[in-house]
Amino acid sequence: MKVAVIGSGGREHSLCVALKRSSNVNEVFCIPGNAGTNNIAKNINLNLSDFEKIKDFFISNKIDLALIGPEKPLVDGIVEYLENHNIKVFGPNKIASQLEGSKIFTKNLCKKYNIPTAKFGIFKNSKEAVNFLDGCEFPIVVKADGLASGKGVYICEDKNQSITAVNEIFDGKFGKAENILIEEFLSGEEMSFFVISDGRGYKKFGTAQDHKRVFEGDKGKNTGGMGAYSPSRLESEDLDKKILDKIIEPTLKGLRELNTSFVGFLYAGLMIVKGEPYLIEYNVRMGDPECQTILPKLKNDLLDVVLACVNQKLDSLDLEWYDDKSLCIVLCSKGYPDQFQNNIEIENLDKMKLLNNEFIFHAGTKLDNGKIFSNGGRVLNFVIRSENFKNSRDRGLQLINELDWKNGFYRKDIGFKVID
Repeated sequence: MKVAVIGSGGREHSLCVALKRSSNVNEVFCIPGNAGTNNIAKNINLNLSDFEKIKDFFISNKIDLALIGPEKPLVDGIVEYLENHNIKVFGPNKIASQLEGSKIFTKNLCKKYNIPTAKFGIFKNSKEAVNFLDGCEFPIVVKADGLASGKGVYICEDKNQSITAVNEIFDGKFGKAENILIEEFLSGEEMSFFVISDGRGYKKFGTAQDHKRVFEGDKGKNTGGMGAYSPSRLESEDLDKKILDKIIEPTLKGLRELNTSFVGFLYAGLMIVKGEPYLIEYNVRMGDPECQTILPKLKNDLLDVVLACVNQKLDSLDLEWYDDKSLCIVLCSKGYPDQFQNNIEIENLDKMKLLNNEFIFHAGTKLDNGKIFSNGGRVLNFVIRSENFKNSRDRGLQLINELDWKNGFYRKDIGFKVID
């Protein structure tokens, strides 16, 4: 089969690596890809918002299957567009993608189907929102409604911080804002919970914990993710059942009652409060860097799993997993998530010696005349599978030190809650 992965980050590199292992995959394309995907796939430099050119490329190159990595093409309707031209696609349609595309869509779904989530209010302008703040207990959470690359969430300790957040969102920091969401702050421990669905049924696809804050000890600004580990320390049969019964199943039921279904990865960002799960948000694709952390634990051929979903035969497949620990450390450009420099050469990558179950996934990189340069805030993902989280982290840090990229920084404490 010929398979194409849409996207250019670490998630997409890890998807390409997993697909390349399949004996039934003849060729992998990555649109637009990065320096890492270039080693195992054919990078095709197309604009992800130009669905027509992507479709034309698929047809002329007889691509059998497309996997959509990032959220924006999904929210914009790439699945329907390609399916209308008889191209098989792994990913949710435009309506189902509103679970991520609009936090307000998801909150209203929670309200209708009694899905546990934080209490919330929706406001159409800054005056309404600021007036509401007078009666709030702090801290509170202020969120941009639409896509914000994991950064449109403010945890505000007082009214002044909240007003700043409201003004920044309505001033267009994350794109045009017609609504804003203000919700109560839930105190507990976060957990990322994944399922995979074929539109009829679903199966659990692992758990993880990511570190969004830029500085050690989970301090500083939110980022797209500084690292992750899998499985979550909170995972248990009892909690899994609560999450599936109270959150996942009512959500899928709600979509069915909107005359649609969900095909692809569904990622529930949860807060666990005294053993009870609350939905913080949905992502309608694999997380990044959670994908890079979870996929190496999958024993199955990823192509078989994806085809089972696309062909609505997921119930015929048993998912099998390695039961060791996986941890990812993200190497970033200095200055991220604020101002940072691109086009800084990364030397010595070709000299890195990786053992079994060790991976370096490229995120923000590009090739130029055979050399690798940085091309984003999050640059490389160091992922290690081992018998315990401490070994995984120690080895990841050792590899980063060996690379010795002078323009990079990283968190040394990924997984600190599960490492003594």
